[in-house]
Amino acid sequence: MLPGVTGWGRNGTDTRPLAADLAAGRGVERHVAALTLAGLLFLGAAMGLVNLFVDGVLREGAPVVVYGATMVLLMALGGWLAFFRRVGRWETFGLVLLGDLVYVVVAMCIEDPVRYATPLMLLFAAFVAAWFLGPVMLGVNMVATVVACLLAMWGSYDSALGLAVQVGVNSGVLNAAAFGVYVLRRRVQRLLEATQALSHQDPLTGLSNRRFLVEQAPRVWRQARREGSRVAAMVLDLDHFKQLNDAYGHAAGDAVLRAVAASLSAGVRPSDVLARIGGEELIVLGLVSDPAEAHQLAERLRTAVSSSRTDDGHSVTASIGIALARPVDGEDAGDAMWRLVDRADAAMYEAKQAGRNRVAAVLPRQRAGRHADSLPPADHDAA
Repeated sequence: MLPGVTGWGRNGTDTRPLAADLAAGRGVERHVAALTLAGLLFLGAAMGLVNLFVDGVLREGAPVVVYGATMVLLMALGGWLAFFRRVGRWETFGLVLLGDLVYVVVAMCIEDPVRYATPLMLLFAAFVAAWFLGPVMLGVNMVATVVACLLAMWGSYDSALGLAVQVGVNSGVLNAAAFGVYVLRRRVQRLLEATQALSHQDPLTGLSNRRFLVEQAPRVWRQARREGSRVAAMVLDLDHFKQLNDAYGHAAGDAVLRAVAASLSAGVRPSDVLARIGGEELIVLGLVSDPAEAHQLAERLRTAVSSSRTDDGHSVTASIGIALARPVDGEDAGDAMWRLVDRADAAMYEAKQAGRNRVAAVLPRQRAGRHADSLPPADHDAA
């Protein structure tokens, strides 16, 4: 599983937005599962209907009616799935077991099951179970496969030993193929999850990266409009970080970045997005009710940075710039976010010029066209 699917990831960062992305991915998987099952049901029923017009395949009398009704049922289920295009795990499990039952019904309606109702018909159900279901449900279907083969071939062999061998060979091959598909699917899923995590994560600090920040902007803007809140962007730049690298080496600088990341992760709120966008610059994006709340959060983050220490005792301070905006309908969230970040970046340079290790804030521009007001930088000792 990806770190943070349950809410928290590495360094304590909130990853519920990533969990939402995975939930959306599961919705797509259900859509694909429904269309796949619909296609298999249509294909199987269409192939099965051919037997109604071939002499000597079906038993005479009632089996013909049962067989035809079964094929019609499969086509109706396929149409239902194609129309709604959504199926859950339990529904898929039920359809897989129905597939096993349909095979038994078909075999009992066939004059010569060994010749016209090969257990390969169960391959559809086995592969669907392997690809879309979990290990417990797959195990249940494996047992059902053995039972279905036994019932279908019961009357085709006079010898119990011959029956046992055929059931064992056919069900064994089907279950081995299903298990192989299941293992392959799990490996592909792990690789995709690892790739997704790497694409959203800074490898040095474990924080979110620039790409994840951009992807979360629309969510933050929607939430702000829904709640009537303001979006606060905070740009943090570590003070004298280049001098630390020059004096103690890049290994010491990397250790400082990791220590700062851990402290900041513990200081941000669960709903905030904390990202490293390059070098010693970090961004926090979140919702606030007013400038005072944003300033209070920035001060908490400034304190978290100054109190962080590496094992070798190295530490830094941070200059933080804040900018606030109230999202409006129709604006592009990505562009609006970068405009807000640019304003916060300018405020951060004000904090640098005022002596570092402090917070400078810029209030939202007023609708009446007045220039943005600036809050004076908080007075703290320079690093």
